Amino acid sequence: MPALRPAVKGAALLLLAAGLTACSVLAVSGDRTPISDRPTVRPPRQVLLSASQRLDDAGGARIQAVEEGPAGRRSASGTVSWGAHDSAELTVTDELGTGRLRGRDGALDLGYTGAAPRTADRDRAESLDPRAVPGGQTGWSGGWITGLLANPGGSARLMALAGKLTPLGGEELNGGTVAHYRGAAPVADYFGAEEGLSPARLNELLDYYERRGVAAVEYDFWVAPGDRLLRVRSTVKGASGAVVTTTDIAEGAEPADSAATDAPADAPAAAPTPAG
Repeated sequence: MPALRPAVKGAALLLLAAGLTACSVLAVSGDRTPISDRPTVRPPRQVLLSASQRLDDAGGARIQAVEEGPAGRRSASGTVSWGAHDSAELTVTDELGTGRLRGRDGALDLGYTGAAPRTADRDRAESLDPRAVPGGQTGWSGGWITGLLANPGGSARLMALAGKLTPLGGEELNGGTVAHYRGAAPVADYFGAEEGLSPARLNELLDYYERRGVAAVEYDFWVAPGDRLLRVRSTVKGASGAVVTTTDIAEGAEPADSAATDAPADAPAAAPTPAG
């Protein structure tokens, strides 16, 4: 599930033996004790907050996102930036075909081949979602469009503040060892940690998930040395089944006009919204 804060698979999984796993989790933190070269223990909350802040400071990233669930499959890839001047240049594939989602300083347009682009401002981003209620302007449609435009590190921040975090050890990703963390939180706690939400918007979100039988959200985070957030995966289980969204992140990428590719085939496809 994407975070709303605008300012936020490669190799097969390698499960390490218990002792080695603990060491690898510590090692990816990059911290060292003053009297030795042995890595120090860092709480998952600290790691995720640091990773979120680093991505926030980077100001932009290239992303590859895939969502999949009972309602179907979607993908998007390209570049996004946040901060004083937000922007986005993304290729999206969804129920309506392949299109381009562009954003600049809060103004958005989404156009598909052979059709005139639809426009909205950032506050009405959800109205561009093909699954949005016809005629809806601000209603929450699950967060797919909003999440594509936001800093992907925002979910790490919210889960660090509101969730129960579990370190899952070291894994191989993109040619190196990274730390894998999992967090889970009740829907109300997760969104309640977002200080930028108005009470009306928070109630809208909670109603959306309650009507779909979603009580909690779960996130997985893969963090490389230096607190580099490389992958985020959300899992949302509702009355109609589970949807999973996987987003791969390369921080600080320059915008590009070329069409981006889907996430690697061995990563579970994903969707941040509950089905139905």
